[in-house]
Amino acid sequence: MRKRINKRLMDEGVILIDPKNTYIDDTVRIGADSVVYPGCILQGETVIGERCVIGMNSRIKDAVIHDEADVESSTILKSEVGSRTHVGPYAYIRPGSLIGEDCKVGDFVEVKNSVMKDGAKASHLTYIGDAEVGARVNLGCGTVFVNYDGLNKSKTVVGDDCFIGCNTNLVAPVTVGDGAFIAAGSTITEDVPGEALGIARARQVNKEGYAEKLPPAEKRKKNKQ
Repeated sequence: MRKRINKRLMDEGVILIDPKNTYIDDTVRIGADSVVYPGCILQGETVIGERCVIGMNSRIKDAVIHDEADVESSTILKSEVGSRTHVGPYAYIRPGSLIGEDCKVGDFVEVKNSVMKDGAKASHLTYIGDAEVGARVNLGCGTVFVNYDGLNKSKTVVGDDCFIGCNTNLVAPVTVGDGAFIAAGSTITEDVPGEALGIARARQVNKEGYAEKLPPAEKRKKNKQ
């Protein structure tokens, strides 16, 4: 059955790099000139457009991948990925997510029940949960959408053209207005107006001469041992 499915797809113009190691359900549809690398598992009602690249060891189930998208070693479940969007490597798009066109969902990024509008980018190490991310937003490394308080899930809205600095926590429910900036290392618990800069972190304090009050370095190392 696997051989018959793969042969049919190749006859329709799909490029399977290693058909013997590619696992595709009979219900999956793939457009012409798309390339599927070895180890991929494509399941359910998945629809993949034309000229897409599905990188090795990707798993896609009940998802829609539009034309010219690139999925590299990632998992996509019950979600939609727009044209020319790059996913991965090692990204996890969970059910209920809608990723727009020309977006980037980079390495070790997780998206759950969220919308990323056209041109939005989360390049690495980011969690986007129960959120609406506007067009052309840049999410810095380590951004976390804090959507769960232990009892309820809440939503975060980030407007268009925002810049979210690295290691930012957006504690839902919260709204960041269009064109706003968030300073790196901030924990945002209140709405940020459009075009504003949100800063929510302790001011740096340097204690001069602190090391001189401690035992010598060699003694400190012995105490650790």
